[in-house]
Amino acid sequence: MPVPDGVQISGPMGPRFDEVLTDEALAFLADLHRTFDARRRELLLAREERYAALAAGGTLGFLPETQEIRDGDWKVADPAPGLADRRAEMTGPVDRKMTINALNSGAKVWLADFEDASTPTWENAVNGQLNLMDALDGTIDFTSDAGKAYALKEASELSTVVVRPRGWHLSEKHIEVDGERMAGALVDFGLYFFHCAQRQLDAGKGPYFYLPKMESHLEARLWNDVFVRAQKARGIPQGTIRATCLIETYPAAFEMDEFLYELREHSAGLNAGRWDYIFSVIKKFRTRGKDFMLPDRAQVTMTVPFMRAYTELLVSTCHRRGAHAIGGMAAVIPSKDAAVNEVAFQKVRDDKTREAGDGFDGSWVAHPGMVALCTEVFTDVLGERPNQLDRLRDDVHVSAEQLLDVTATPGAVTEAGLRNNISVGIQYLHSWLRGQGAVGINNLMEDAATAEISRSQVWQWIRCDVELETGDVVTRELVERLVDEELARLPGNPADYAEATETFLAVAVADDFAEFLTLPAYEKMA
Repeated sequence: MPVPDGVQISGPMGPRFDEVLTDEALAFLADLHRTFDARRRELLLAREERYAALAAGGTLGFLPETQEIRDGDWKVADPAPGLADRRAEMTGPVDRKMTINALNSGAKVWLADFEDASTPTWENAVNGQLNLMDALDGTIDFTSDAGKAYALKEASELSTVVVRPRGWHLSEKHIEVDGERMAGALVDFGLYFFHCAQRQLDAGKGPYFYLPKMESHLEARLWNDVFVRAQKARGIPQGTIRATCLIETYPAAFEMDEFLYELREHSAGLNAGRWDYIFSVIKKFRTRGKDFMLPDRAQVTMTVPFMRAYTELLVSTCHRRGAHAIGGMAAVIPSKDAAVNEVAFQKVRDDKTREAGDGFDGSWVAHPGMVALCTEVFTDVLGERPNQLDRLRDDVHVSAEQLLDVTATPGAVTEAGLRNNISVGIQYLHSWLRGQGAVGINNLMEDAATAEISRSQVWQWIRCDVELETGDVVTRELVERLVDEELARLPGNPADYAEATETFLAVAVADDFAEFLTLPAYEKMA
């Protein structure tokens, strides 16, 4: 396939890939890379420098140099078409069946995920773009192996599409520009914007995005500059793009105002990305001993003090700036067991009731079967109003100390919690390495974020010499023994999980801590 000068495609050309990877689209990607990739790499280095300061005894806090922004009287842009009412948002990967089911789900928004819920195989990356193009054209359909047919409802009944590209840290090894891998973020954003921005405008909406994994407002500024250049290049009016930032890293919690400010004309709000946030708490202070050590994952609820401070600050910050505050993922999914289902639905109801009562404008669910419940709970608070931006939460005053108060988290590290982390981590990686990034395990929808918690807790517990209720101390040897025991409990032959087990141990017990488990895992893939 002919490509622009300096661009190299190493991935195989599947059916219709030429519709996505056009000469003009690749030239657009190459321009984004040449303009912005050096800054991206500098910002990734800045992350490393910030971590080194924390490891040396430093801490996090509100930035003195941005005090004027926090004290200033400014607002973000008014909600864009299709984004005023976000009471229920459905998340999921961009495979063909999910695209149809999510758009039909009744959710106000579908987060079309190229990130944590999607394994970034070459086929997933390009087919996902095709699926979105077909969905916007109204031509998408799907028939399962069992013969069940799937098709879209009427356009007026479909969810608003908000695309989540990969984070700044991930590369796309199948596209190189001038001998360098492109950033996965720019590939996912660029291809969708190039092909679908005008399609969305023609449908009365626009190109909307969720921005993941950012650790600094300077990373949000980079995204804003990408948006400005992309809109200019494609003749799209400035401010058409809208983006919701996920506040899912520990440093980002101290820069919420700054994130909104950097994206002002493009901002659609903030989201409380709870699972990645917990992972980031562990990661950033992983060598600082038990003051930053958390108990079993299941015990770290949204009501523990440091998580409560985080969500309260997010709502008050957003509403002060006229921005939507979107709640976090309810990972619970429906079960065929009626008793299990009753408990699952009650957990989601309690979670969403708390969020709606706190002032959130909407929230996430991981399964179409939970959309109606989330909608019901938020409608009980909102009524016919599209949101509760007018609820300013002036009663909230959150300090840096409250955000950092991890030691107040109740709970314990147990053998059951350790075993669960091991089992979930291996099962998730087993699916991820085979191309499936969102996996139902024990009635929870696991994605990369929840798997990150599992493996990072194991890594930290080993280094804190944690003693379990059994009297055993968590060591590498204990983890390896429990790995063998948990493998014996999984369906199939333990040998089937060999690659996943090897990858899990590499990111859970090795001396060096991998920044993200997806980085070494990605290199194992073709």
